Formats: sequence, C-alpha cells, structure tokens
Amino acid sequence: MQQTLRLGKIFGIPVGIHYSWLFIFLLVTFSLATQYFPADSPRWGTGVYWLLGVVTSLLFFGSVLLHELAHSVVALARGIPVKSITLFVFGGVSQISKDAPSPGEELQIAIVGPLTSLALAGIFWGVRQAGISPQVNSMAWLLSLINLQLAVFNMIPGFPLDGGRVFRSVVWRIGGDYRKATRLAALVGQGFGFLFILGGVLWAFGAIPGLQQNLVSGLWFALIGWFLQSSAASSYGQVRLRDALRGVRAQDLMARDCALVSPNMTVRELVDHHVLPMSRRCVVAADSEDRLLGLVTLRDIRTVPRERWDITLVREVMVPRERLVLAGPADEAVLILERMDESDVSQVPVVQDGKVVGMVGRDNVLHYLRTRSELGF
Repeated sequence: MQQTLRLGKIFGIPVGIHYSWLFIFLLVTFSLATQYFPADSPRWGTGVYWLLGVVTSLLFFGSVLLHELAHSVVALARGIPVKSITLFVFGGVSQISKDAPSPGEELQIAIVGPLTSLALAGIFWGVRQAGISPQVNSMAWLLSLINLQLAVFNMIPGFPLDGGRVFRSVVWRIGGDYRKATRLAALVGQGFGFLFILGGVLWAFGAIPGLQQNLVSGLWFALIGWFLQSSAASSYGQVRLRDALRGVRAQDLMARDCALVSPNMTVRELVDHHVLPMSRRCVVAADSEDRLLGLVTLRDIRTVPRERWDITLVREVMVPRERLVLAGPADEAVLILERMDESDVSQVPVVQDGKVVGMVGRDNVLHYLRTRSELGF
C-alpha cells in the first residue's frame, strides 16, 4: 500500500488510491462502455456509452469508499485509531491501527460495511424506480446490483472479509479467546481462498458443467481467491506473532548500547563519528545527565543538504521528545509494535525516569523471533 496517491482527508482519515486502482478503473470503464451499455441499449451512441462508463465506474468506487468509510467511522467512534483508507485493485481497505477490545465492538465495526452496501443498493434501486431517464435507469440498476453483490461477497465467513470478522466476533464471544477465534477465522478464509482459486481455474478452462468457459473471468476469480488466501495467511501469521511475543517486554528486546549525543553536535560530526562507523540508523540526543531530548534518524539527516552539514546542529534536525513515541522497560512488545504502526516509525526509545535505557526497533523484534525459531520454540 506504499504506492498510493493521496486524495485528501475525510473525518481526519487520509484517503488515497493505490496505483493498481487506475488499472481496474480503466478496465471497468472500458468493459461498460464497449460491452454492457451497448448490449443493454444499442441506440445510444458511443459518446453516451463512454460517459455512462466513466460515471458508473466513479460511482462504483465511491460506493467502495463509503463502505470502507463506514468501518472507519465506527472504529473512530469506539476510540480505535484509523491510519488511512486506500482504494486498490481488489476494492478498498481501511487500515485500522489496532484490534477491537471486545467481540461486540468487533461485530459493530465489521457489519456496518455490508449494511452500508445494502443501503446503497436500495438507494440506487430507488433511483431506477424514479424513472429519471433510460440512461440513469440503466446505470442505477447496475450499481444497485453491484452494491448488493459487494454486500453478499463481503459476508463470506472467512478472514479478512467482513463476514470473517463477524464470524470471529461470534466465536470470540462464545469461546472467550480472541487468538483462537482469529486463528479459526483465518483458516476458514484460507479455505475459501483455495476454493476461489480452484473454481476460477476450472471456469477459465471450461471444466465446470453448465458454465460457459470464460478465461478472463475465471482468471480474475482465481486472482481474488489468491488475494483472500494470502490475506488470511497473513492474518494467521499476525496471530502467531502475537503468541510468540506474549509476555515479552521492552527490556527483553531492547538494544542497550544506545549512542547518546549532544544536541549541539553538528550533523557532520554525527555522521562521521556515530552513524557511519557504527552503521546506526538512529541516534539519541540527550543532555549531560542522559535525559532524552530528541531522536535523529537517517531520514532526518537526509533533509539537510550535505554542504550544510558543518553548520547544522543536531537540535535543528532531531525529532523532539514531545513528538516521539516512547516506551517503558515493562511495556509489552505487542503494544510497542502497535504504537510503531500507528505512528509509522521503526524504532522506539525506552525511557525510565526520564533517561534513555535502550532502543526497541523492528530489527530487534525480528532478531528475537529468529532466535526463538532456531531454538525450536
């Protein structure tokens, strides 16, 4: 999701489109303008077909955006941060920073998306019934069907679809174990993914009795199955990660040999004496009593032209303490990772009594997990 064009913010949530969305937008528009609308009404003319194709595609992706926005708004109302909403080749995704704290809230966040799609299906059906014009009727009928299909598809009870999250909330409520519920929902999601892949391949080669061979539709069906399977496997991997980090705290992971530098040091001195010789990607700025003042990363250094390194001080480029994500030695590793994701950072200073006692980075977590794996845990 890194190759994203930002469109703006809605309710404070950044909204963007992945570059893959442009491909599917052109494909949908082309299909509607050259196949669907000409077959539906042969006498409207090429210009009308293309206009309807563009407008229908925009309204379709607008419907997907509203579906994802519904998830995000409910999450925000429950005090759960939302990083962004991104439209991409398979539809859309709301990047909710952390899991719901209870089965009821999980159910509310999950179910509101399909309900929004159902509501949109009803609205477009009502527009068709209004009989504004033949062109609007045709477009509204198609959008009503699309939103109905979107609601039904998303209610498949496999993670990471909305239906999988509803399924997880029910299992979580019954069994009281979030991890087991997520594991089961993810396994069901993988199962549906494999079924979609198998069905898509059979469809592509005309091996399904009673269904005409369609190579493009079959391959697209299989591609959706691959996306479901890989997303579910990723979700299951996150559960295993949480299990592996259960009980692990910052003091168990942190690197204790943090480089502490004066905020009055020049960027040139910082690079020559601390960054390059020790291959450090971040350095802590501290006062004479080792109290944290700020953090300097390679990203911060790159903002300074090299010809100004000799006259630019660390205090001018560092991220000050009040803007940093911090951790205490007893903080749980899973919670620290969530903070990293929420703030889009790769390392967190560990502070005790105002002094830096270590640094936890994603590489520390990976090193711990790799060592654990090599030991056979």
